[in-house]
Amino acid sequence: MGVIGMRFLSISGKIKKPTTNKISINSSPVIEDLEERKTGLTGLEKILAIKFSFKTKYEPNVAEIEMKGEVMYQTKEHEKLLKEWKKEKRLPKEDAVIILNAIFRRCLSKTIGIAEDLQLPPPIRFPVVKAEKKA
Repeated sequence: MGVIGMRFLSISGKIKKPTTNKISINSSPVIEDLEERKTGLTGLEKILAIKFSFKTKYEPNVAEIEMKGEVMYQTKEHEKLLKEWKKEKRLPKEDAVIILNAIFRRCLSKTIGIAEDLQLPPPIRFPVVKAEKKA
């Protein structure tokens, strides 16, 4: 149970203006919609398709990378999630954490390559190996 797949529907990246100043990088996912889908598979007849957008902004207004996609999600509380989404446009915390973590992992991984292609800093910090100093 949980996230059983994810696909991207669109990916875009653009540089708005060059800068040599300090850049602030912020990434954020947004769950935009939720709908039930029939799979036609035995034992997995219905799943939830959760539409999302994910933006990585390079501030002050330097660049932006945006992705839209769907997370395929299966849960025993399928009907409860549908009802809560239709009523409040939000998911129960336990499910939201699982889904948002999956979106962050997949999108940040993809954003790293796009940022490199656009010659932007990566959206996450990588470890840096340093030589040991002799005493």
